[in-house]
Amino acid sequence: MDIRTKNKIESSLEIKVEPFRSGIRKTNPHKHHKYMEIVYLSQGEGAHTIDYDTYQIDQPILFFIQKDQMHHWDLQSDPKGYVIIMKKGFLDNSKDKQLIDLIGELSHYPSLSVKETSTINQLFDLLSKEVKLSGKYQHDIVEGLLKTLFSKLLNHSSPKAENQSTYNATFIQFKELLEGGDQVINSVNHYAELMHTTPQNLNSIVKNATGISASVFIGEYIIKEAKRMLLYTNMTASEIAFHLNFKDSSHFTRYFKRKVEVTPVQFRNS
Repeated sequence: MDIRTKNKIESSLEIKVEPFRSGIRKTNPHKHHKYMEIVYLSQGEGAHTIDYDTYQIDQPILFFIQKDQMHHWDLQSDPKGYVIIMKKGFLDNSKDKQLIDLIGELSHYPSLSVKETSTINQLFDLLSKEVKLSGKYQHDIVEGLLKTLFSKLLNHSSPKAENQSTYNATFIQFKELLEGGDQVINSVNHYAELMHTTPQNLNSIVKNATGISASVFIGEYIIKEAKRMLLYTNMTASEIAFHLNFKDSSHFTRYFKRKVEVTPVQFRNS
């Protein structure tokens, strides 16, 4: 069984901001391959699962679903809020480093409890209108509103202090290379070469952003991908090992058990 992929944005668009669709209750696990999704709910009860973590919805709440992350909804009441869909091309065309840094910092938190809603609701409403307009300075207007919105969200939310970090454009580029390749390469040197930097510099950047080394970050990503495939596909251990660039299934099984303390089969069955 392949992981289901949804696409909710036209190919000609780089960004989309709309009210959260009413009537949604339960969705099947799926991912979005071409874009990230930011969901803000001011009303609604239930749960939202991202990869293998389930978050109870205690509105107002914000969710950041990164490209290729699995997620699904289990809502018990009619939701109300907004959704931002943003493709990589939108960021590539942006020359505003502060906006990129804000998105990087926001992406560190899968879920944020929002304390102030009045201005945030107004900004979402204004954005949903402005992204549909055209004009010489429309891109600047949308970027300015996004910067204001993301700054407000980060300023009026309650992330745990130990999770706070400083993301920069180089770290975001590293994450995109890691997540966007056909196969994951468990090598800091490999990604450093692609980014035309040294392994030492890349390690410093990753450690500043996340508090862990680049090699540990890659290892955690490999385990996250493995868990995702074990939970949401019928792929065999050999198929997963090949996708994650292990030499064989026994090597993958040993690596997984060393990190998770159970075998891939035991994890899937549990």
